[in-house]
Amino acid sequence: MSLVRLNIKGISYSQTQNGAYALILSEMDGERKLPIVIGAFEAQSIAIALEKEIKPPRPLTHDLFKNFADRFEIVIKQVIIHKLVDGVFYSSIICERDGLEEIVDARTSDAIALALRFNAPIFTYKGILDKAGIFLKTTPKKKKDKISKDEESVLEELIGGEDKESVAPSKQNFSKFSLKELNEMLDEAVDNEDYERAASIRDEISKRE
Repeated sequence: MSLVRLNIKGISYSQTQNGAYALILSEMDGERKLPIVIGAFEAQSIAIALEKEIKPPRPLTHDLFKNFADRFEIVIKQVIIHKLVDGVFYSSIICERDGLEEIVDARTSDAIALALRFNAPIFTYKGILDKAGIFLKTTPKKKKDKISKDEESVLEELIGGEDKESVAPSKQNFSKFSLKELNEMLDEAVDNEDYERAASIRDEISKRE
């Protein structure tokens, strides 16, 4: 069965379900999206890996794994989402050390968080994408890396009935603050390891740059 490469489009947070997140993967050479419900910790870890300018003062679990792997010269070559059973995705991490390849079973959210840190490609099988992939309305080109309002409404329906964990991210409006204040708040959020807040502040800073 042929493999299909996926890109990370973004992470959607449910406005109606506390702690509900959907990781959106997009088909590299197509229009389909693969939404995967993930926990708050994994969403935070993936968001930090995507947001290169936020550096935690201490390594998160996935950063620690990366440091450990680097020390022992283990490289993640790719991640494959290889199975879908009762709505649950199963993934494999393809690793290499001293020319020997090993396959490690992993939760999909953990596998993707690690793939980002190793710059490793993410794949799934065509059959899984045929079964679970959905078509979401595309956004304007200048915002192609963002999740649109129409897409968010579709995702609300997809993840609304799932049980979730942890707490909702901060939804504070940062538009009233100056750049100087925002940068100070960003440093404070990172120092306090409040990465959801830090990502929101960073988004507001990026809008003005």
